[in-house]
Amino acid sequence: MTPEPGSPPPGVADALTRLGDLVAEGEPPLDLAALQIARLADPDADVDAALAELDRLAAGVTDLDSLVVRLYTEEGFAGNREEYYDPRNSSLVEVLARRRGIPITLAVVVLEVGRRAGLALEPVGMPGHFLVHPRDSGWYLDPFTGDLLGLDECEALFRASTGAGRDVPFHPAMLVPVPVQAVLVRMLTNLRIIHRAAGQVPELRWVLEARLLFAGVGADEVVELAATKGRRGDYLAAARTLDHWTERLPRDAARLARHARAWRAHLN
Repeated sequence: MTPEPGSPPPGVADALTRLGDLVAEGEPPLDLAALQIARLADPDADVDAALAELDRLAAGVTDLDSLVVRLYTEEGFAGNREEYYDPRNSSLVEVLARRRGIPITLAVVVLEVGRRAGLALEPVGMPGHFLVHPRDSGWYLDPFTGDLLGLDECEALFRASTGAGRDVPFHPAMLVPVPVQAVLVRMLTNLRIIHRAAGQVPELRWVLEARLLFAGVGADEVVELAATKGRRGDYLAAARTLDHWTERLPRDAARLARHARAWRAHLN
């Protein structure tokens, strides 16, 4: 069957369906959901091979020290400073293959290898820089470098990564562990920013379609998704997207309806 105009390619549609199914179950497995996000860019990505690689990396790891040695010394994982905004840095499949990534995707590697090894690790969505917390410890692992940080070093990293001055307080609440869905949403938010800046409209659309599978959707995300359809001439699909979310976001109903009318006006 030929896909409808503007619909996702079959592989992308499959990734969105699989991701939606995982999210609908509640707190999805981090590795499986992150791999479906990777398939938005490469539908043919070998998910089974990526899972097998995570299993291999975990073999013989017994504690946090051996995990850090395995990933950062023996296997050569590192932050990609030279091409930080390369979208491949946000793909778990690419990070496992290239051994380079950004903090959040490297954190997924650390968390999933650690989980397989029986370590109690937690994701920490500190503003500006993602961290991993070994449970019941006062330390935080910087997945970009493999360094263990104390509270003062976390604050220094926060200020360096966000540009926040001393007038902005650093609070321990910034280091509270976050749920898996929050990790996945942040991964999608990073991709949204990257694709928007590069003017990659189809890629931006699939990322936004994935974002709308999660809770906490905002009107800006809906308006931007509609725009990715309308700017490619699919005015009716843009309006219908806005109509659908008008019912789900009643506080923003007037704004969404206004945008829907604007896209329908192109049909006249």
